[in-house]
Amino acid sequence: MADRRVRGVRSLMRGRSGGTRDSPERSMDPRSAGDEPSTPRSLVIDNAIYVDGRRTATPESLPDAFACLKNTPDSMAWIGFYRPEEAVILNVAEEFDLHELAVEDAIVAHQRPKADRYGDTLFVVLRPARYLDETEEVGFGELHVFVGQNFVITVRHSEAPDLSQVRRRMEADPELLGQGPQAVLYAIMDAVVDGYAPVVAGLQNDIDEIEVQVFGNEPGVSRRIYELSREVIEFQRATRPLLGMIEGFIAGAAKYGVDQELQRYLRDVADHAITVAERVSGFRQMLHDILVVNSTMVAQAQNEHMTNLTEASNAQNEEVKKISAWAAILFAPTLVGTIYGMNFDVMPEIHWALGYPFAVLLMAGVCVTLYLVFKRRDWL
Repeated sequence: MADRRVRGVRSLMRGRSGGTRDSPERSMDPRSAGDEPSTPRSLVIDNAIYVDGRRTATPESLPDAFACLKNTPDSMAWIGFYRPEEAVILNVAEEFDLHELAVEDAIVAHQRPKADRYGDTLFVVLRPARYLDETEEVGFGELHVFVGQNFVITVRHSEAPDLSQVRRRMEADPELLGQGPQAVLYAIMDAVVDGYAPVVAGLQNDIDEIEVQVFGNEPGVSRRIYELSREVIEFQRATRPLLGMIEGFIAGAAKYGVDQELQRYLRDVADHAITVAERVSGFRQMLHDILVVNSTMVAQAQNEHMTNLTEASNAQNEEVKKISAWAAILFAPTLVGTIYGMNFDVMPEIHWALGYPFAVLLMAGVCVTLYLVFKRRDWL
């Protein structure tokens, strides 16, 4: 089996020499092409050999670490990488008999959080996060951890988390570190979950600000709700798988000989992860509700605007009706006066003695009749 894995890693090295193949997770994300940093890559961040929870050696190179691990009984190697070159990972994979599928995941990155076991080696992918106060955004990273019987290999593809603090914490507690690679994995997961707390606080603050903007009718708030919703969804993708992973670790603790005290620590990490997952789920629902409220308020504002326009139009119509009614009333006597003022010699009633009183009464009667008709119809 070991020879087969070595051949698999070597074939992976030959296969990748002709070009780099992106993972499906990366190829499905169009934003991933510009995520790579412009800073030079660093190789080994820290390289240490531990015996009974205490550092006994700090090899200067990977071959020295491999040799020291083999020559020191009951020792454990903890090697930390930060964006290493592919050849370095493949060299480590061949030395520690890592499965080629896990190695490929560690090389191409852009993996979802997961825990896969290949024989005696456990491969864990974590998605740390940090809140960027300057831009009020959430930055997501990626951390790969290989856990074997006597080694822990960490491959960071982002700035967070700072594993040097985790290492100092563990070295300050030799009893916990002496429990082996499983304890190191616990400490790393604990650091990742604890790093979610500032992100949760930052998102809560952003949601509070959005609520103020929504009820203040500030422009552009819909765009901010949408952008924050995307961050919350991404955060949910990073945190939700942790629950199943930690439950699986606790369920398999007896099978893999995990200490009872370490199991208690894992349960504490699980409690924190559940709290974070519940808060993130609540954030998603809150943002959905805020978006609905904002849409309702925008619709109400539009309705009020349309109502005001309608009322203004109705008021104009009333004025037009009044003007039209008075114009019709004034038009009737003008018409009669115009006809009888044409000064023709041959006209009916032109020489009638009662012609003038008749014309005046006719004009008055028409005006009164029109006034009563328009008044009855509420035009006046």
